[in-house]
Amino acid sequence: MRAGPITIVVALLVILAGAAVFAYQGLTLPGDPMPTEGWIALSLGVVFSLIVGVGLMVLVFYSSRKDYDEASQFRSDDRPE
Repeated sequence: MRAGPITIVVALLVILAGAAVFAYQGLTLPGDPMPTEGWIALSLGVVFSLIVGVGLMVLVFYSSRKDYDEASQFRSDDRPE
């Protein structure tokens, strides 16, 4: 193997190890509980994300069922006269 792929793998493993240490410390160190405002913000974020996700999926299915989607490839017989 060349040095490029090995360097990328090592860099990604270092990032993964850093994320694991950060997560472990965040879950084990004592701290203040989340305030009520934090729970409200978290709840609103989850609800808004679900609304956006469901809405986009509805639009995808609606577009597919009503044949609003374009062909994925251009064919020579599709050219306008």
